[in-house]
Amino acid sequence: MHSPEWLHALWVLPALAALYAYGFHRKSVALRTFIREPGLLPRLSVSVSRPRQIAKAALVLLALGLIAVALARPRWNPQPAQLQRLGRDVVFVLDVSRSMLAEDLAPSRLERAKLATADVLDTLNGDRVGLVAFAGTAVVKSPLTLDYSFMRLALQDLAPESVSRGGTLIGDAIRVALNEVFDDSERGFKDIILITDGEDHESFPVQAAEQAGAAGVRIIAIGLGDEGEGRRIPVTDEAGRRAFLTYRGEEVRTRLDGETLRRIALASHDGKYLNVATGNINLDQVYEQFVKEAEQRELESQSVIRYDERYQILLLLALVLLVGETLIRERKTA
Repeated sequence: MHSPEWLHALWVLPALAALYAYGFHRKSVALRTFIREPGLLPRLSVSVSRPRQIAKAALVLLALGLIAVALARPRWNPQPAQLQRLGRDVVFVLDVSRSMLAEDLAPSRLERAKLATADVLDTLNGDRVGLVAFAGTAVVKSPLTLDYSFMRLALQDLAPESVSRGGTLIGDAIRVALNEVFDDSERGFKDIILITDGEDHESFPVQAAEQAGAAGVRIIAIGLGDEGEGRRIPVTDEAGRRAFLTYRGEEVRTRLDGETLRRIALASHDGKYLNVATGNINLDQVYEQFVKEAEQRELESQSVIRYDERYQILLLLALVLLVGETLIRERKTA
């Protein structure tokens, strides 16, 4: 039995049988109470078949018993089998710099990146995932894990304050993913999903991508933001009022640097660049297309025992009994 706890439901059947018997008895008592004229009671109840009533009750009880046994999922014919889990190691590298607060993607570039990554987590089954947040420095927020709930919690907390220094150092983030998250036990089967607006402050990101390619790591770069005139960066002043970031008296505008991201992706092993700009991010579909369809390695193998389950037969018998119960009429035919 796969779920033997459902067999405890069989203890309800004697109680239901007693309830049926009590109901039959109460009907007889009620008729004798209200019908005082001698000989009238047999004439009124002559068309009602007590054996048929008992048969209907028995069919219902038997059907309920079969359903309880079916829910317990009886199993037989055990056979040994080898269970393999295939997958890849994927590190999400998210830009949390203040430029990601720009609102050319609603509600902001950063929030859209977090939502898109969460959509991917909802579809995962077997891949190990990690998380690196970066701005002027890079921080590992989640090591490679199969605990997607932990990964989701780490993702929700991402903000510009998640790192200690402002700026945008994409190259450093890639190197942190390579050196602190991935292991060197096996070459290949590894991906970095880089989500950023591409603005970099001289961290040599292309050289870092080449280092990733040499290690067999593929970079899928997702470019977010307006690639034209750019957008202002909203900030909150000390009084809690909304303002926009300025530098030397002029408003700072942030633009998508698609060319840098394209060079980063192409420098890695079979990398891809996706220019989302200010459009929709269907990152779960991207993941399905580029990661799930890629070559996977065996992450775990274990011996298990497989059983044949035939609970469907018990459910079918229960259905037949319930249909049969509806076809039995309590009253005798004339």
